[in-house]
Amino acid sequence: MELRAAGLKEQPFRSSERPLVFFAYAGQQKAFEFFDQTSQHNTGLGLFQGPHLSGKTTLIAQYAKARADDLAIAIVDADGLNKTAFLEALLAAFGYEHRFDCYNELLNMVTVFIKHQTAAGRPPLLFVENIHMMNPSTLNALCELACVRVREKYALRILLCSDRSIDYIASAPAMESIAKRLTGNFHLEPLTIDETSDYLYAKLRQGGCIDPDYVFPDEVCEELYRASGGWPGVVDRLASLAIENAAECPVQLEHVEHPPPPQSTQPRIVDDEMVPESNGRRNGPLVFLTRNGETLKKIRFDGTRLLIGRAGHNDVTIDSKFISRHHALLVRHGSSTLLMDLNSANGTFVNSRRISNQVLANDDVVTLGDYGLKFVDPGAKQRQSVEGISLDDTVIMMTLDDMRKVLARENTAILPAHPAAARSPGESA
Repeated sequence: MELRAAGLKEQPFRSSERPLVFFAYAGQQKAFEFFDQTSQHNTGLGLFQGPHLSGKTTLIAQYAKARADDLAIAIVDADGLNKTAFLEALLAAFGYEHRFDCYNELLNMVTVFIKHQTAAGRPPLLFVENIHMMNPSTLNALCELACVRVREKYALRILLCSDRSIDYIASAPAMESIAKRLTGNFHLEPLTIDETSDYLYAKLRQGGCIDPDYVFPDEVCEELYRASGGWPGVVDRLASLAIENAAECPVQLEHVEHPPPPQSTQPRIVDDEMVPESNGRRNGPLVFLTRNGETLKKIRFDGTRLLIGRAGHNDVTIDSKFISRHHALLVRHGSSTLLMDLNSANGTFVNSRRISNQVLANDDVVTLGDYGLKFVDPGAKQRQSVEGISLDDTVIMMTLDDMRKVLARENTAILPAHPAAARSPGESA
């Protein structure tokens, strides 16, 4: 269907460029508040996460526009940049012209700029997109800038952004020098069903349509919401395709395509039983946290990683003297779930056998000190070998040994082992 047949003067659902209209919604407000908190904190370093097509780039651009008078804001896409190219992109993003291509000279120039902006009362704020694709040497350069101080306070505020789960980026060896500065971790939320309708109608009106509900009736808006999962970028693509596929207005339900919607970067905690499959797609596994036979928490593991330990910033915090600060880590790789012990003091056990690495099977029971984890994933029926499971596609490409060394330094000193965990199989009480 031609745009004019829908009352449109131009394409309202742009996907390859900045959207025609910026639509404010609850998730946007929460994100802006998080950006403000990070920029105002003395040690401001935040993680900003949301899946591909969740609207992160649009939110960042809009925030930069809104706060341009108060902050010196730079937005840099780290994907594929070496350390010199990163500094050049950073200077360009700050609007600074330079004549150097030497790394040390560029670093000195950026440092001077950061100090000057801070002293002038216009603190610099850096958004680094696609942080999971950053070269380790480039990450080292970022850490150098992060350590710049003015009047004994950190000068550069930083928001690390990614469409993958980067909850564990602070554990990367290259991040060790600034990991202690981490002040917040924000996972972007999708539109609600009502916000999706408002979003669609706002864009249609901006494109020249005077009767948007005639183009997308309520039932079609609801279908677009279900098909997109409420993620703005996916809504744009599906709405554009629906108009293109329709012969005339109003658009019909059959014109709405149903691709697999992006998954949130945040593991979901649920209080119900196993969620039924949706659109033929199997949900992520369930992890039941138990103690003394009682289920304390049920966690839907839809993310990439799940860190378990005594420290408060873990995804699953267990307040027990038998649990190390960072005790164990679950990693999803395709349809497999890998459990790794992180050099914990009292060990990690699967079905009463102490392990270092273990690909979990359905109904496996994991013991961590005086707590248990019941792993439920009907699709994980076969015991697999750890061999062939690569972690190279996870954040910052750290090795397991590197991760363990970093996390082990923060673990507690060796404590007396929990009696049940310390006994060898078959040993009497």
